Amino acid sequence: MGFWYFLMLLIGGGLVIRGLFKKNTNGLMRFGTLVIGGLLIALGLFMFQDGSDAIVADLFNLW
Repeated sequence: MGFWYFLMLLIGGGLVIRGLFKKNTNGLMRFGTLVIGGLLIALGLFMFQDGSDAIVADLFNLW
């Protein structure tokens, strides 16, 4: 499972770098790219933490 979390970190980092350095896109597209990249990084870092699997399991049991 750690492979997929690491992949999320890499994709998120790539999106953030693309959003910061790509100049020929409009502001909304750049902002969306930065937000999605940031969310992927945050989720990847959260899932690497100890006990995150129990938190996610509890969230899925609520539904």
